[in-house]
Amino acid sequence: MAQKVQGVVAGVAGAKVTVETITVPDPGPGEALVAVQACGVCHTDLHYREGGISDEFPFLLGHEAAGVVEAVGDGVTDLAPGDFVVLNWRAVCGTCRACRRGEPWYCFDTHNAAQPMTLADGTPLSPALGIGAFAEKTLVHSGQCTKVDPRAGAEVAGLLGCGVMAGIGAAINTGQVGRGDSVAVLGCGGVGDAAIVGAKLAGATTIIAVDVDTRKLEWAQSMGATHVVNARTGDAVESIRELTGGNGADVVIDAVGIPETFRQAFYARDLAGTAVLVGVPTPDLTVELPLIDVFARGGAVKSSWYGDCLPSRDFPMLIDLYLQGRLDLSSFVTETIGLDDVEEAFDKMHDGSVLRSVVVL
Repeated sequence: MAQKVQGVVAGVAGAKVTVETITVPDPGPGEALVAVQACGVCHTDLHYREGGISDEFPFLLGHEAAGVVEAVGDGVTDLAPGDFVVLNWRAVCGTCRACRRGEPWYCFDTHNAAQPMTLADGTPLSPALGIGAFAEKTLVHSGQCTKVDPRAGAEVAGLLGCGVMAGIGAAINTGQVGRGDSVAVLGCGGVGDAAIVGAKLAGATTIIAVDVDTRKLEWAQSMGATHVVNARTGDAVESIRELTGGNGADVVIDAVGIPETFRQAFYARDLAGTAVLVGVPTPDLTVELPLIDVFARGGAVKSSWYGDCLPSRDFPMLIDLYLQGRLDLSSFVTETIGLDDVEEAFDKMHDGSVLRSVVVL
């Protein structure tokens, strides 16, 4: 029987979000109903609210979440009610050309629930990134549920659902940071700080944090940055070169996603170095580079989709590191809030006063 729950909805581009009664159907074939316990407030949710992702309003926001499986549909054999799961928005299909060639993290046909969740009047909702977890319960494809050790707790485990995984994966999976490497990270919000953590886990010895906010640079140092650069008062590219023997960093990660920071990442890397774009740009942005520089500098320029992660592989591993005391996920949580506080959390995101607000249900 369908259930009525409370959820955070963006009804019109740019308008404040509201908490609405939504209808969540029973899980059908291949689907799972999850009682959400915690969900981080991610910048992507704000992009949805502003219409920067698509115009398929109304949206049920929230996607960086963890909770407990309440029910599963026909054909689901790897989940059961009571399982503690982190929700992921790249549930691999296993059959597309990327999956068949052994690169499932690039899956081109990821799964989502087939049935829509709706407003009380029957209006279908578009769940953010196919999840919609600013809600007491949500309906997802069973492949979007990754079982992890429940000892971690939902407030920290849910962070792997987007921002923390994106940043750690940008360093380890996409950038392939190695022992002794130098790394620069542009933008020290949640994703950028996670990239710093990932670089540290991978064994980088020089980790340079770049931002225009002194408070964020302090956070970055607490996460493992060995050097900080305030781009408001100095040239980011020249500062990175000075800190790397005049050469540039082996890996530069753009966690902002605007043309200026992308160009900085491109030129701040060493010859044959790697630039990684993990910050999500809006559709209107463009960048221009001299083609001779693309050729002459060599190396690689990569985009990182969700940290090029494989949830079934990476989520349990990172939770294990957290439980071992080797990955401080709790340091990303600035505050815990309720569903009614999401709009205020967006304001705090704008002014940079939080690293992560987490909705606890």
